[in-house]
Amino acid sequence: MIIIGIAGGTGCGKTTVVKKIAETLPPDNVAVIPLDSYYNQTDDLTPEQRRQINFDHPNAFDWDLLFEHISMLKNGKAVEQPTYSYVISNRLKETIHIEPKPVMIVEGIMSLIKKELRDLMDLKIFVDTDSDERLIRIIKRDVLERGRTAEMVMERYVNVLKPMHLEFIEPTKRYADIIIPQGGDNEKGISIIKKYILSIQ
Repeated sequence: MIIIGIAGGTGCGKTTVVKKIAETLPPDNVAVIPLDSYYNQTDDLTPEQRRQINFDHPNAFDWDLLFEHISMLKNGKAVEQPTYSYVISNRLKETIHIEPKPVMIVEGIMSLIKKELRDLMDLKIFVDTDSDERLIRIIKRDVLERGRTAEMVMERYVNVLKPMHLEFIEPTKRYADIIIPQGGDNEKGISIIKKYILSIQ
């Protein structure tokens, strides 16, 4: 089994990179573990308190559960992956059954921040995209998918996303084996990663 970690700022193109890597492999040979699925359960919080959650801080994630699940998959055991809703800022009752696959991809803004997780990874990738481009993508996504206005997104970017990126996400670039500039548009970089994965399978 190959475990790949893919990190990078919000809106950098991580999902596109993951899709392009997955396209190289047979469908039954790859599974993706989104870090977003492992946001903390917030049953004990009021709706107002949930709306105040800083989703771009390491404390927002259930690292213990993620580590447990990646370890189980590495040891050949299936897991029940949580599902998270941004609409209610909490986990849903439904889970997703994940079987161990030859290639497991852990994808999320802080996938490389925890040493115990990095130690489980065979390849660590950081997707690096210009901050202006990321902001445009964030506005489009949050307005269309998360019911926010452009003004709300820009305010959140200035007050939360940008400082959290600089403090927690950008520094994890040093742990990457490969840095992919321009995100999913970097065909040559993605091609090199594809060839490497195929060579070590």
